[in-house]
Amino acid sequence: MEAELNAALIELRTQALYRSRRVVDGPQAPQQVIDGREVLSFCSNDYLGLANHPEVIAALQRGADDYGVGAGAAHLINGHSRAHHVLEEALAEFTGYERALLFSTGYMANLGVITALLGKADAVFEDRLNHASLIDAGRLSGARLRRYRHVDPSSLDGWLGKHPQGRRLVVTDGVFSMDGDLAPLPALAASAARNKAWLMVDDAHGLGVLGRQGRGTLDHFGMDACEVPVLMGTLGKAFGTSGAFVAGSEALIETLIQQARSYIYTTALPPALAEATCTSLRLLQRGEGRRERLAALIQRFRHGAGQLGLELMVSETPIQPIVMGETARVVAVSEALLRRGILVTAIRPPTVPAGSARLRVTLSAAHSETQVDRLLDVLGEVAA
Repeated sequence: MEAELNAALIELRTQALYRSRRVVDGPQAPQQVIDGREVLSFCSNDYLGLANHPEVIAALQRGADDYGVGAGAAHLINGHSRAHHVLEEALAEFTGYERALLFSTGYMANLGVITALLGKADAVFEDRLNHASLIDAGRLSGARLRRYRHVDPSSLDGWLGKHPQGRRLVVTDGVFSMDGDLAPLPALAASAARNKAWLMVDDAHGLGVLGRQGRGTLDHFGMDACEVPVLMGTLGKAFGTSGAFVAGSEALIETLIQQARSYIYTTALPPALAEATCTSLRLLQRGEGRRERLAALIQRFRHGAGQLGLELMVSETPIQPIVMGETARVVAVSEALLRRGILVTAIRPPTVPAGSARLRVTLSAAHSETQVDRLLDVLGEVAA
């Protein structure tokens, strides 16, 4: 086995698909020390710059004073603290749902929901470019998994018509993590309603960024819980902390508490993190200035990239991919940027389809105009 593993690793290196971790010293910020050198980073999902906000840090410290570090047990044993409970109530009110339920990660939330709701007699319909956690959850559920064409409601309609029996769940990202585009939620909701299916939205990259007070992609489209019965959101992106939640009806949340294995059989998040997230939620809701600044930086980057002739995807979000196609080229450009002190991750298959390797630029309200201009200048030298 050791020889086979080493041979497979060598093959990944040969194909420019080998992935390496980088060691970060210090907090999330545009200027970071990574692998011992200072770089300007455009890789973080900390879209509002809250991961190192002093009020969030202070809340975490207070939470540790009050609750200690670990939760000690799963929520259903004795790990469900007052801090967890208050955060769940705040998230339900924020999203406009009856209840919310905390999970340790977004991956676990998606696994928990889909496997709790579906079985072998059912079907799940997913956008082809959904996050890996959603695809994995569909496979693990045992339900028939059908993947419709990206952001194509007519393709979804076709698949729904072929599977009229059993429970049916339509699942989509709100903002697609590697493309930055938005799902056509009103059309998907209409298709689900016509076919008596439920719609689930993973809004990991929309919450905090889009909609009134950062309420996400649903609010951006003027939609509510009646049209989208299941909403998943993560706390490690615009919220700047860690963890995830699912929002839905009383019946849905109680079902997940009873049946979602990734909720039942794991230790609860540290209560101090829940305390910190309550503070970040308040900052996020009051963060209109941060969202306006972020939108202005996005437009500045897109305008500059267009002048350089770089191929951008259709995205109004902080996720701004520059498609380069060939894996070897995108790796070479990423390394050239790093030599100039700028960190932008090269995204390669299997994360994205073959032939669509890209630089995934992510912008934050914590970036300055000067830093965005610096990125554009260097891109003009190494990528245009």
